[in-house]
Amino acid sequence: MSSVLYDVPGPRARARNRVLGIVTVLVVVGILGFVVWRFAVTGQFSARKWEIFSYTRVWLLLGEATLATVTAFAAAAVGAVALGFALAIGRLSDHAWVRGVFGAIVELLRAVPVLVFMLLLYYGLPVIGIKMPSYWAVVIALVAYNGSVLAEVIRAGVESLPRGQREAGFAIGLRKSGVLRLILLPQAIRAMMPVIISQLVVTLKDTALGFIITYPELLYTAKLLGSNANFGSPLIPSALIAGTIYVAMCLALSYLAARVERGVKRSPKVVTAGRA
Repeated sequence: MSSVLYDVPGPRARARNRVLGIVTVLVVVGILGFVVWRFAVTGQFSARKWEIFSYTRVWLLLGEATLATVTAFAAAAVGAVALGFALAIGRLSDHAWVRGVFGAIVELLRAVPVLVFMLLLYYGLPVIGIKMPSYWAVVIALVAYNGSVLAEVIRAGVESLPRGQREAGFAIGLRKSGVLRLILLPQAIRAMMPVIISQLVVTLKDTALGFIITYPELLYTAKLLGSNANFGSPLIPSALIAGTIYVAMCLALSYLAARVERGVKRSPKVVTAGRA
């Protein structure tokens, strides 16, 4: 028996896969157990290192840091999506010189690492007399990089659609802007939604780079708490707490994105060649 894509495994293959699965689980559990054991041996679970988290003021600091992270992410996400659409439309222009200019901008923004962009904005601009707050340095750097990546995602989604979709739009009297807005972009967004969501999750995690330019986000606060010598420098406990908060935020974003994706799929269909 076989399926369209691959042969259905037989009894020997299924037994081999089960053995490999069990071995993999045992290896992962062993590694995790070794890490936990090393934490215990080195005193990472001692009451002294965790005592700092028994103070209300510490949790208020973590709450403020989490809010700073979410604030930077929200602004960067909106800006990156807007920039991505603008650059993608420029890349889809019928004029070669317009495509060339926007293509150069996209390649330049994608080539500069986010951290280098932040350093240039925060430490480089004061050299020429421009002082930029760390918040805006983080947001602008994230918008520039992630917007350029989303531009290529959206462009690829539009160009992957059948050519008949565009021709059907012109046949019913739509201009190019109408074809792009009413026919091509809605379908491309539906197809590229998982990739767009993944890039937004990357944007959320990249806010952690802001600690290098002293932006008081979650990682910066965790590092500050972890260097407190009065509580035995609880760096590992601080990292575990911050990591848990990051995981919770990413899961919340993924859940919200899944709801949005289901809503988009249930929305009325756009004009297609068949309906034209």
